[in-house]
Amino acid sequence: MAGSSSRLLFGSDMNSSYENFLSAIVPLMKLLTLTIMALLLAYFQYIPRSTFRLLSKLVFALFLPCLIFIHLGQSITIENVIRWWYIPVNVLISTLIGCLLGYLVVIICRPPPQFKRFTVIMTGFGNTGNLPLAVVGSVCHSMDTPFGPDCHRKGVAYVSFAQWVAVILVYTLVYHMMEPPLEYYEIVEEGAEIEDQQQGSDVSRPLLVEAEWPGIEDKETEHCKTPFIAMVFKSISGVSRTNIPDHLGDEGALSRGSSIQSIRCFAEPKMVRKIRIVAEQTPIRHILQPPTIASLLAITVGVVPHLKNFIFGYDAPLSFMTDSLEILAGATVPAVMLILGGMLAEGPNDSTLGLRTTIGIIVARLMVLPLLGIGIVALADKLNIVVQGDKMYLFVLLLQYTTPSAILLGAIASLRGYAVSEASALLFWQHVLALFSLSVYIVIYFKLLSYI
Repeated sequence: MAGSSSRLLFGSDMNSSYENFLSAIVPLMKLLTLTIMALLLAYFQYIPRSTFRLLSKLVFALFLPCLIFIHLGQSITIENVIRWWYIPVNVLISTLIGCLLGYLVVIICRPPPQFKRFTVIMTGFGNTGNLPLAVVGSVCHSMDTPFGPDCHRKGVAYVSFAQWVAVILVYTLVYHMMEPPLEYYEIVEEGAEIEDQQQGSDVSRPLLVEAEWPGIEDKETEHCKTPFIAMVFKSISGVSRTNIPDHLGDEGALSRGSSIQSIRCFAEPKMVRKIRIVAEQTPIRHILQPPTIASLLAITVGVVPHLKNFIFGYDAPLSFMTDSLEILAGATVPAVMLILGGMLAEGPNDSTLGLRTTIGIIVARLMVLPLLGIGIVALADKLNIVVQGDKMYLFVLLLQYTTPSAILLGAIASLRGYAVSEASALLFWQHVLALFSLSVYIVIYFKLLSYI
């Protein structure tokens, strides 16, 4: 009798483990299938590159904003804004730890001197947007999901709530850290710059540049491809006072409707002046793009009960509009994976980063950081600073440590003219190997979450 009961218990544990394994692997197999389909279609040129570029613009300007507005708007309330405070904080923590790991990679792997900052950035800044949304959408596209019937709406809301922090980091910290190193910056002639711009506007531009943030190449400024901060703070003789301090200061003043004389009336300290000049060259205004606008609208609508009831719900007067947006939102996940497949079909570019540094970044980002993330999220859960009993909440927090480097970093590299081919090659190999690392860690996450 005892032997029979032990066999039943053992069999039950085996079945449970097998079900958990399938629940974790099957969603990724769905995403992998979509990616391989796009890769084959792009490789054999059944779908031209221009089609993938158009699809990325549709995702950016239409599908993704619809997805964010529908699910975040339905889920957000004033109470939830307070309860979810740790989600954006976790993005900052994961980025900080990732940058520390990147610094260790620099010490251990010794990349070429001009790529030290690049190594830290590529290790520290992960994909907190499209890829987590795709994983959540695939995980919830199942009847036996461990996250309950409201899985997809909550998952998308949690991921969307964290995106604005990542966008601010990219357009401030990452933008300036990705400027070309002064020691290795070469002054190019005006004619060569014009030629490069003409080549960059050609259809042959890699899909990587526009895969996640289309149109970023159009945001170029006068100094975006120069080591501007180093020139300002080191007072490089090659940069005249007319081009940097006075010209930019006057331009910034005129944009605010102030007169040039109003600035000269006050004795502005040199350091304050330099910081002001750098701040004026920070493209913070570009944060207001369709996905972030959708997040702001969703939060605004969600925290006002009367406005929320007017837009969301079966009996809402504008329910026909939200139904239409939900139909468009359904195209986000397949479109994102098709774009990823088209990007991978282009293959890796030549890289001078070095094999040892490339392996170091991949190991730190895809293998070591998720292990540290498990410990940090477990500690946060023990300290009761996360939503208790919400498996999807914890799953999204863990995903923030597990994804490869953000594809947007490739676009920033192209915008700044710094390590463009190295970013392309590294993102290619990271996303190829992430298919395996994500599989392993999602199985581990599902097993850990089963104990909650």
